[in-house]
Amino acid sequence: MSIAGVVAIFRGTPKHAIGDDGRMALSDHLRELRARVIKAALALIVGFIVSLFFFEQLFALVMDPYLKAVEMMDADSGAESLSSVNGAAGGFMLYLKLCGLAAFIGTSPIWLYQIWAFLMPGLHPHEKKMSRIFVAVASPLFLVGVLLGYVTLPKGLEILFGFIPDGLTNIVEFSDYLSFLSRTLLVFGIAFEIPVFVIMLNRIGVLPGAALAKYRAWIIVGSFVFAAIATPSGDPFTMTIMAGPMVVLFGISEVIARAHDRRKANKRKDVIGDPDVPSVI
Repeated sequence: MSIAGVVAIFRGTPKHAIGDDGRMALSDHLRELRARVIKAALALIVGFIVSLFFFEQLFALVMDPYLKAVEMMDADSGAESLSSVNGAAGGFMLYLKLCGLAAFIGTSPIWLYQIWAFLMPGLHPHEKKMSRIFVAVASPLFLVGVLLGYVTLPKGLEILFGFIPDGLTNIVEFSDYLSFLSRTLLVFGIAFEIPVFVIMLNRIGVLPGAALAKYRAWIIVGSFVFAAIATPSGDPFTMTIMAGPMVVLFGISEVIARAHDRRKANKRKDVIGDPDVPSVI
């Protein structure tokens, strides 16, 4: 394959004309999707390779919440330090999982952008501008969610360790702990992205702001239910720490959506009242 062909694959340039309404041919959508997936995959690979050089620091960072949780427990709690990995390939899998997690979180601005960029060709120019703004907001929100999950992890582990009966010892394998930590961080990060999707749905006319106001109480209840189900620890502390910011973000989303709907309605009234605009009735 020529260099020009490789460049074309990465660009995903449409081969057919794009309609005035932003519609694209199915083959062009697939080319765009392929280009975005390749770019995101390359970013993850580069992030993984970079993470390998900082494995010791990442390992210490991952161990810190567990050690803090053990320190907060009584000596007779039955909680012990992590001391083993499973199987002959356990150490190798540890490198893969830990560096993969670091790469996924570290490159989140890139793959989040690729997701939104894939949606942009089907949007109008003013909607593309707003999408770029939301991309700039989505990445920090994801990282804030991950950070919040990391900060609250020691308390969640302490609560879970408190259920160990007297006389028993809880021997936690590192792979299990790493899976638990990964789920916690990713769930928090994804939870903070939900309001961004809500605003985007409002921008493209799928979800009106009035619907958010109408079902506000159910959204609040749903946020706590989602947090209770999604958090790996399932304790009330971690659930509240996740659900609280989600409710606040949903509230901000509702305000933005309703303001957008009002502006849109006012523009529609101005157009209808303009005598130079032909009637559609």
